Amino acid sequence: MGFRCGIIGLPNVGKSTLFNALTETAAAQAANYPFCTIEPNVGRVAVPDERLDRIAAVAKSANIVQTQLEFVDIAGLVRGASKGEGLGNQFLANIREVDAIVHVLRCFDDGDVTHVEGRIDPVADAETVETELMLADLDSLEKRVPALIKKAQQGDKEAKIQAAVLGQALELLRESRPAREVAPKDEEERKALDQAQLLTAKPVLYVCNVDEGNAASGNAHSARVIEMAQAQGAKAVIISAAIEAEIATMDPADRTEFLGDLGLEETGLSRIIRAGYALLDLITFFTAGPKEARAWTVEKGAKAPAAAGVIHSDFERGFIRAETISYDDYIGCGGEAGARDAGKLRSEGKEYVVRDGDVMLFRFNV
Repeated sequence: MGFRCGIIGLPNVGKSTLFNALTETAAAQAANYPFCTIEPNVGRVAVPDERLDRIAAVAKSANIVQTQLEFVDIAGLVRGASKGEGLGNQFLANIREVDAIVHVLRCFDDGDVTHVEGRIDPVADAETVETELMLADLDSLEKRVPALIKKAQQGDKEAKIQAAVLGQALELLRESRPAREVAPKDEEERKALDQAQLLTAKPVLYVCNVDEGNAASGNAHSARVIEMAQAQGAKAVIISAAIEAEIATMDPADRTEFLGDLGLEETGLSRIIRAGYALLDLITFFTAGPKEARAWTVEKGAKAPAAAGVIHSDFERGFIRAETISYDDYIGCGGEAGARDAGKLRSEGKEYVVRDGDVMLFRFNV
């Protein structure tokens, strides 16, 4: 399990260039005109994690399998998308299918690259997109909530839960506030909110696309975006899509020196992944053996059977226990045998909450 991020933004802000760089493909056509991305392009990328390499070295694993992150490059939005302008209906439908939004904002000045609204103002761009998403959600809920309230009054328990949480969302949207500000009171309401697939309930990561000279420290445009993100409780990262595109074509051995020359310690991909993991409350656990060392992703708070189910549904259904070693103990003790001898291997049951970095072996019986 990885997670699915939709790359969105106004036309010509660098979405497809970023997508191509991140996935090291040319699947999305990057061109200087709106709607060059007509169908959502999907790319899977491996999530880099140095811990997995160290675990594989200790376990003498023949293969290394990283967990994956999925990016969806979605057609550019224009003002009026909520009413079907441009490719609005398709754009909005594609966003409903993702777990989080990576909102690319143009934070560079370049007279050769046109802006759909004729000015460079990333905060205004963000507000344009957010307004269209809010209008689409508002239109949806104004039709759905009255029907849910009616069913709730007739004694429908599920409708009562939905009416309560979606009613909160509707009130927020009427105040020009996104549905992500809704505070579900329990797990049932949280589930109802998730199932509603509201566009403004999706967590957002703002990506400030700057020129090469500002990749390390940003510029005045990106500073405004970061201030906006902090006010919203959102996250923002600074990258240069042009640099990422160049890195994607380089030999891996040359990338570190190239990044160093630019004053960068890591690629934009790594920063986006780390910010995305934090955004969605995801953690990584590992399995290791002579044949394979592998990284897996679960939500923070997941219990051992759910983690087992990520590997195979039979593991969860027949779960008995999870033999668990922390990453530090696994490396420090030289692997499973050493950890067992040192008393660092724990036998955990169904209520164990998986921790980031756990190295796990599941015992099950189907």
